[in-house]
Amino acid sequence: MFVSGIRRNENLKPIVVCADDYGLSAGVSEAIEALIEQRRLSATGAMTGLPGWKRRAGDLKALVRQHPADIGLHFTLTGQRPLSPARGLARDGRLPEIGPLILRALAGALPRAAIRDELRAQLDAFEDMWDAPPDFLDGHQHAHALPGIRAIVVEELSARYSGRLPWLRNCTEPAAGMRQRRIGRRKAMVIGALAAGAAGAAARAGFPVNDSFRGLYNFTPDPPYREVFRAALAGPGARALVHCHPGTVDEELRRLDPLLEPREREFAYLASGACGEDLAAAGLRPARFRETGA
Repeated sequence: MFVSGIRRNENLKPIVVCADDYGLSAGVSEAIEALIEQRRLSATGAMTGLPGWKRRAGDLKALVRQHPADIGLHFTLTGQRPLSPARGLARDGRLPEIGPLILRALAGALPRAAIRDELRAQLDAFEDMWDAPPDFLDGHQHAHALPGIRAIVVEELSARYSGRLPWLRNCTEPAAGMRQRRIGRRKAMVIGALAAGAAGAAARAGFPVNDSFRGLYNFTPDPPYREVFRAALAGPGARALVHCHPGTVDEELRRLDPLLEPREREFAYLASGACGEDLAAAGLRPARFRETGA
């Protein structure tokens, strides 16, 4: 039996398919909601510092009651306006771009108090609308895994959710998976180097983490996104995670983020029958994190 192009067969291997940037704009949030309903996504991370989160959180909550999915915090330290004063981090009311943030992280020159305060503010904003802790935490542009930031994330979440730790996104790939990667290998190597040690530290602190991180590419039309996604479905790992950025372009998105047309290409494929066929051919089904690794 098929539902939205995916066989309803619990024997299919579970894989987390997670969309970043929920709440960034109406076009992004609506696309993510449609894909959760279609069972093409099993998780999404919310940018709780943006107005779109407050506008849409109620609708998302109603949706996941009917179509269960993991909803987490997409911890945002780059490019947008902070929720906290972010002294020593934000400039002219805006968080830094990823390049300067990486340089400060590598130099050990991050303002720890400002990062901690911003994390607390974004977690508060999540809980205020969701009435529950996040299922997981990841980072916009993978900033949560940078040196200095990752320790704050582990410390704060450990103190705040000691009875029920969320899962954390691991942005590194095992050597076997890296050797098999046909698309985005260089990008994966750079991100993996910057995030080296983050997953181990999280696991030692008791956090569940994915053991394979997939879906990286250069946001170009060549290769087609179908090839990117099909490549992401292959490889070793019991708790694999494919991340993506579907959406439709609207004026709100144009004001807030430079990533535009790639979102529409991703959405078009993920909503298509071809995506359902590719998942079924790979023997996989989008699933919540707790369903993986069994």
